[in-house]
Amino acid sequence: MFNLCKRLLHRKIVFGSTVGVALFFMLIGVVCWGAFNTALEVTNDMNFCISCHEMEENVYTEYINTIHYNNRSGVRATCPDCHVPKEWQHMLLRKIFASRELFQKIIGTIDTPEKFNLKRLELAQHVWQSMEQTNSRECRNCHNFNAMDIAFQESRSGLVHTYAQQRNKTCIDCHKGIAHQLPDGVLPYKGGSDDDHQHYEQQQIDCYQCHEGMPKPNTDDWEL
Repeated sequence: MFNLCKRLLHRKIVFGSTVGVALFFMLIGVVCWGAFNTALEVTNDMNFCISCHEMEENVYTEYINTIHYNNRSGVRATCPDCHVPKEWQHMLLRKIFASRELFQKIIGTIDTPEKFNLKRLELAQHVWQSMEQTNSRECRNCHNFNAMDIAFQESRSGLVHTYAQQRNKTCIDCHKGIAHQLPDGVLPYKGGSDDDHQHYEQQQIDCYQCHEGMPKPNTDDWEL
């Protein structure tokens, strides 16, 4: 048996390589692929995300006070759950694009709270645009219209979600600021058309369903 294995390892195969050399390169390939996948997994962890003080001292401190961090069901949505696609090809592209952020880290673009707040709107708009383009893909890993039982939702929430499905609205249209502080002057809901507002008025949907946290108008007879 030993002699048979020895002969196989020295037998010539394609392009004059031996089985031993082929097995060696196969092993190298397996190791490299394993290392690559391990690197992807390590960088898909919240501890990795907040290892930079820019994240830990700014968005993380906001996030831990939201329902995505602590809630009655005990299900926690971490940074990669919302910001990194689960599909392998999309995840790989996201990692490639994220590598561009290393240069900004080196030059200290947002290395103080003051610098971060100056860039907050630009950073937020980049994320919102990405979510709109993907139809809030990462949100839908947990919150899918097809899995919602409207009967178990508050009446106004059910009405809004039903209307959102009919009008092909995406999660980020109404749920900006759900996990991080909004930039100054930005509404949680991007506004919508007059037709949207007319529908909400007819259905007697409270303004605060979309505009939570906004100050009340100075008059009681405010109209659209």
